[in-house]
Amino acid sequence: MRAFIIYAFLLVLLRLTGKWQVGQLSPFDLVLLLVLSNAVQNAMNGGDNSVTAGIILASVLVLLNYLVGLATYKSKQLEALVEGRPEILIHNGKLFTEVMERKKLTHHKFNAALRDAGCAGV
Repeated sequence: MRAFIIYAFLLVLLRLTGKWQVGQLSPFDLVLLLVLSNAVQNAMNGGDNSVTAGIILASVLVLLNYLVGLATYKSKQLEALVEGRPEILIHNGKLFTEVMERKKLTHHKFNAALRDAGCAGV
């Protein structure tokens, strides 16, 4: 039950940050994820650091992740809630700066993403 509570809490917390792909993570985001994992470790294992407890905890986390993946596959509404929906940044050559501001996307990161996609410009 501890693993479920912490998993759900972290899922909500990380969903609120809006970054779900590894390519979107800055080095600071990655450090935050590593520190978060260490911070919630004792809450999940209740102080039991045995090999058996570690195997059980890892199995529960993998099972929870599988179940969330299965649920989001079967329900488009849940998928939108958990994974979010893509936002249109450009349409017919028009750049939607209000979407960029809402998503906290800088022009530098935007232009880098365009170059990575093989686009020279808007």
